[in-house]
Amino acid sequence: MKRVLITGATSGLGRETAIQLARRGWKIAVTGRRAENLAEVAAAVRKAGGEALPLVGSVSDPEEVRRHYDAIKAAWDGLDWAILNAGVGDSENARSFSAANLRWTYEANVFGAAHWLEAVLPDMIAAGSGTVAGVGSLAGIRGLPASGAYSSSKAALHALLESVRVDLKGTGVRVVIVAPGFVKSELTSRNETKMPFLLETSDGVARMLAGIEAGKSFVHFPWQLSLVVLYVLRFLPNRLYDAMTALFPKRKKKPDPNRRP
Repeated sequence: MKRVLITGATSGLGRETAIQLARRGWKIAVTGRRAENLAEVAAAVRKAGGEALPLVGSVSDPEEVRRHYDAIKAAWDGLDWAILNAGVGDSENARSFSAANLRWTYEANVFGAAHWLEAVLPDMIAAGSGTVAGVGSLAGIRGLPASGAYSSSKAALHALLESVRVDLKGTGVRVVIVAPGFVKSELTSRNETKMPFLLETSDGVARMLAGIEAGKSFVHFPWQLSLVVLYVLRFLPNRLYDAMTALFPKRKKKPDPNRRP
């Protein structure tokens, strides 16, 4: 029975990932800040046939992450997979730039993943096996309008994971970058603008898991949006890119009620 950690599991991709893996009979440690939501996810995992270990707390707190990993080792003696999914994001135009918003975003999206990397990698390296998958975003490929904090945090996460991947070559530990487009979740539900090629949560998770299990180091979907972002927008000269982004719909997002800048 495989052992997996899923951060940010109280809703959206994290919750659905836990349920899909529970149907395979996995042991699943789920983390999140909202105790009531996490208890519901743990119950859904058990109902689906998995073993649940709910761990309430924030990935932004390194001491809490260490306590969570100690609890996982006490229960299961380690992990086979770690899916670093926790993330936040608000729209904010640079005309009202806030370093506090940037810091809040990075604490969850970058340092939250870093805290778990620091916790799990030594044991995985010693065991000569393990998979770490970090959930980034196609929004991290180039800077999007009104998304400086979010886009740059995902770009930083991508670069961090890529560097870790090349450093760990030959250790038996796999590192996977997951870059979804728009997938239905609590985060995307706050978007008030149209989201092209929006996927159902279950579909997005199924594609992510299929890519990880296929041995890919970079999993991106849906293909329609990936094609545009990875093979067109990424290589446009800045002048063309700037002109094109002026045509994008003005991004609007309801504020994150959990935001604590």
